[in-house]
Amino acid sequence: MSGAGAAAVNETTLDGSTDALTYNAAKDPLLVLANSTGGALTPTITGDEASSINVSGVGAVDLSGGFSVGSIADGEVVAIPLRSIEEYLAGAVTISGGTGIVAQLLEF
Repeated sequence: MSGAGAAAVNETTLDGSTDALTYNAAKDPLLVLANSTGGALTPTITGDEASSINVSGVGAVDLSGGFSVGSIADGEVVAIPLRSIEEYLAGAVTISGGTGIVAQLLEF
């Protein structure tokens, strides 16, 4: 999103099979997930090339299982600044465990 005024926002309902997104750090992306499915869901965001990183004082941390957003209750909306989890987003990025959630990828 750039410039003044309103901008159209595309929404996608996650279907459990084609839930992919393109991560572009240069656009400072924000992923918004809205759950109105009637129950809590716990989506995971995974890059298929994410492996591990070394964390000072901890050692190697495996990122290949993806980033768990945590439980999103029915009626709740969460926003994830994707730069904050970019180490998880290497390669092709998919979202699992979120069938029925409405997603918006905002890029600035």
